[in-house]
Amino acid sequence: MWLTKDDFRIKADNFDLTNGMNILRIMCGLFLFPHVAGKFAGGAVSAATAGFFAKAGFHPPEVWVVLAAASECAAGVALVLGICTRFAALGATVLLLFAVYALQVVKGFGWTWNTGGYEYPVFWAITSFVVAIEAWKVHLAQAKPRVPAIQASAAA
Repeated sequence: MWLTKDDFRIKADNFDLTNGMNILRIMCGLFLFPHVAGKFAGGAVSAATAGFFAKAGFHPPEVWVVLAAASECAAGVALVLGICTRFAALGATVLLLFAVYALQVVKGFGWTWNTGGYEYPVFWAITSFVVAIEAWKVHLAQAKPRVPAIQASAAA
């Protein structure tokens, strides 16, 4: 089953900071919020952000900025709370890969942070993908059908 009621439950285990995957998941989510805030200035879409989106080929840019911000906010909330983690982490991965694409289109290849490079979104996309993989592994392990053991006498 793709979605279960359990996907929408906020559990205490989601905040067990002795589990490294929880720390990684929460940080992947928290880092999305400043990314969302940077798209706006004075309560409206930032002109610089809209210009960047336009140069990257996303038209109309204001619509794409709002769509990106809403998607990032939803993924961030879900990752921080640990709800629908496997889908939120995959969504964050895709969003960050779009950011890498946009940076490539607008600025060309640039790997260093001081030139507006995309090593940070690449790293962030990889960590989000790792969170998604681990969440899928947990989901699949819990979804395995329980087959009762066949007793030796019944098999004979």
